[in-house]
Amino acid sequence: MDARRYAALPDPFPMWRGGVLRGARIAYETWGTLNARRDNAVLIFTGLSPSAHAASSAANPADGWWQGMIGPGLAIDSARFFVICVNSLGSPFGSTSPASDDPATGQPYRLAFPDLSVEDIARSGHETVRSLGITRLDTVMGPSLGGMVVLAFVAMFPGAARRMLCISGTAAAAPFAIALRSIQREAITNDPAWRKGEYSADAPPVMGQRLARKLGTVTYRSAAEWQERFGRAPIRADMKRHDPFASEFAVQGYLESLARRFVSAFDANCYLYLSRSMDRFELSAHGDPVELMRGARLQQALVIGVQTDLLFTITEQQALANMLASAGVPTRFAPLPCIEGHDAFLVDIKTFGGEIAPFLNAT
Repeated sequence: MDARRYAALPDPFPMWRGGVLRGARIAYETWGTLNARRDNAVLIFTGLSPSAHAASSAANPADGWWQGMIGPGLAIDSARFFVICVNSLGSPFGSTSPASDDPATGQPYRLAFPDLSVEDIARSGHETVRSLGITRLDTVMGPSLGGMVVLAFVAMFPGAARRMLCISGTAAAAPFAIALRSIQREAITNDPAWRKGEYSADAPPVMGQRLARKLGTVTYRSAAEWQERFGRAPIRADMKRHDPFASEFAVQGYLESLARRFVSAFDANCYLYLSRSMDRFELSAHGDPVELMRGARLQQALVIGVQTDLLFTITEQQALANMLASAGVPTRFAPLPCIEGHDAFLVDIKTFGGEIAPFLNAT
């Protein structure tokens, strides 16, 4: 079952760093009902790898990546709000991406896809909302990459959202995160099967993607969480191999399982484009960040960070909250003590919901 709907982007769709897309579209899913005033919409931008399927629905009852957060009576209450989750431009789950066919050639774009930026993702989300007849959102929100996108969104489209919720985002990628993502991309581009982006769908750069995902997964959680969850438990018997230096511990088997699942679902070129867009984003490219937030006409903001997050540190979240407060935006900063690190927003639904629900329910 498929709950996806599609919004056509303006044709041509100019990209922020140059180039254009023709016949482009964005995949999205919705929950709840848009009210007569069209002012109860909540727009969600995702992290790097999720699809628009954030929660189950009648059209697709499968659990989504934010299951337990979106639905009637939940923190993002679909009985009150019209919730929209977009699949990022450049992602392979229905939106136009490097894996999509180029209308000019009938072949996949691959590396002919224009340079992708966080700003392009923000604008494509804005166009999706406009296609639904919504001129002002109640709230725009997003975690990780989505947290970067919401900052670009409110800076580029002043007044397009009444409130902003930024989860583990940043106004500019930190050196640690840039270094990590650069190594992940090298793992893919140095895989001979990558073939400078010209691999076929049935022969992707599996080894490079596996290594990139494993490296990322290690940093998505905290050392304390890895210790608590796995300790030194041995690998499952069915995953044992007998070649030299084979994996011996449960944590290695877990990383391998996640890596295989990711490779089977996510296109390598899409990963490269989205990863690089995160490194290149810098809010100050649009002007002074405080002045940008002052001009965004936000009535309220919530910034959530996780104290054990290695990738988007709690210091970065405090800086975002300070920036918004300096711009005169009533802002709450929530530094959460979750043990799960960067991925806590996907795991500790109760703690995150305890911050998100009061924010959304405030009048």
